Amino acid sequence: MSYTALYRKFRPREFEDVRGQEHIVTTLKNQIQAGRIGHAYLFCGTRGTGKTTIAKIFAKAVNCENPAGGSPCGQCASCKAIAAGNSMNVIEIDAASNNGVDNIREIREEVAYSPAEGKYKVYIIDEVHMLSIGAFNALLKTLEEPPSYVIFILATTEAHKIPITILSRCQRYDFRRITIEAISERLTELTKIEQVEAEPKAIRYLARAADGSMRDALSLLDQCIAFYLGEKLTYDRVLEVLGAVDTELFSKMLRKILAKDVTGAISLLEELMIQGREPGQLVVDFTWYLRNLLLLQSSDNMEDVLDISSENLLLLKEEAQMAEGEQFMRYIRIFSELSNQIRYAAQKRVMIEIALIKLCRPQMERDFSSLIQRIAQLEEKMEQGFVPGITEETAAQIRSKERPAEEPQPKKQLPKAVPEDVQQAVKNWRSIIEDLSGVLKSYLKSARLSLTGGSQLLIVLEDEVAEAFVNSQAHIQELKEAIADKTGKEVEIKVQLNETGQPFESSYVDLGKIINMEITIEDEEE
Repeated sequence: MSYTALYRKFRPREFEDVRGQEHIVTTLKNQIQAGRIGHAYLFCGTRGTGKTTIAKIFAKAVNCENPAGGSPCGQCASCKAIAAGNSMNVIEIDAASNNGVDNIREIREEVAYSPAEGKYKVYIIDEVHMLSIGAFNALLKTLEEPPSYVIFILATTEAHKIPITILSRCQRYDFRRITIEAISERLTELTKIEQVEAEPKAIRYLARAADGSMRDALSLLDQCIAFYLGEKLTYDRVLEVLGAVDTELFSKMLRKILAKDVTGAISLLEELMIQGREPGQLVVDFTWYLRNLLLLQSSDNMEDVLDISSENLLLLKEEAQMAEGEQFMRYIRIFSELSNQIRYAAQKRVMIEIALIKLCRPQMERDFSSLIQRIAQLEEKMEQGFVPGITEETAAQIRSKERPAEEPQPKKQLPKAVPEDVQQAVKNWRSIIEDLSGVLKSYLKSARLSLTGGSQLLIVLEDEVAEAFVNSQAHIQELKEAIADKTGKEVEIKVQLNETGQPFESSYVDLGKIINMEITIEDEEE
């Protein structure tokens, strides 16, 4: 007898065997018991979550001669015929290869004939989103008013591609991704049945690699058993079969990245590639590893959430304190983008190398998160005595000299007149910034308002990052438009960093305090 793949051999034959979709199973069983069976169902969800399996069990249950609690008995002639694929009452159609109008017209002609045996004719249309527009239109009337003995079950992984006219005529059931715990439990049962010895850690990694798909998990288990036939299935062997990387190697990679060791990181990647590790799996697993570090840093009670062994937990806790959360988030962003790009890339290794260089060299990027990391690096160097633009010898000479005491700068006097448009902008400042985008609004809440010699509205910020962000041409234009919308006047703006080393009140005229205190200010002379 030929070998049967595990996902086919252990496909659930009754509702009680289905894992991870209890909310759907319970609803369908209750409908069968109460005789409230619908005429059209839509099963939505990712691959391998049980859509077609539950559709077949449902078809058996509605035609079963001796149903028990809403489930098929599995022993009657109807159940056996459907299980063997010989029943004329269950018609499976693959919409990917039968997506034309003529295929649907055949269904419309067939539904006119009642079942020769059993109660219902069940049409299971898989990947229904692949039907053409004409085919959907041809199906619409039959789906709306089918004969009482016909049930349609439409299965799809992309429900958003189905016309609303079809959706409105179906009972929709969304299949969830199956949890790692449920998949692990099922794999453990099957390894015992197959008499395969497997480590719990290996089983759990297979469950996580399946990404919520029970079918994928069984296929991966089948592959690992075949590779080490008759031998114990260990965690290291599973990693070898799947081309994955152990956590210890990720730890080495992270330490090289944090040390800005580009050569070391590239050398470690080359070593992994020589060992035959799969690039796509490497990217996914390293992203998951960084996610664990970020969660550990975010809370002290994440041990139960993390999918890691206890022996690696102490090492992860140590590494979680080696960088800021923003830095880990930047790493995750770069590798998440890489995960989407690498699927169709011809030069996968080159793309990973570029990503590693980005992690080690934040100055190569111009986004906000890399700017924060660059400033943090500069602050660290300056604390150690490094001054940009001069040699270490010169810096030492400067530090050796006594600096004269700085005299407090005289407070600037209020101009004789404040333009009317600037007054209106200051009075409405809080309502103006409320209409701005999130980050810009956040920075401007801490801004202080003054006036330049050229009668411009002066916006003073204390933080370098905030000043660099607000002082971009796009953000200044956004602020000017918000002021114009609120006051009806166009106001010239200048953004400036407070570099005086003194508090704002000591160096600038605080227009916000003066105008909002309702002190009379002369109108600008014409």
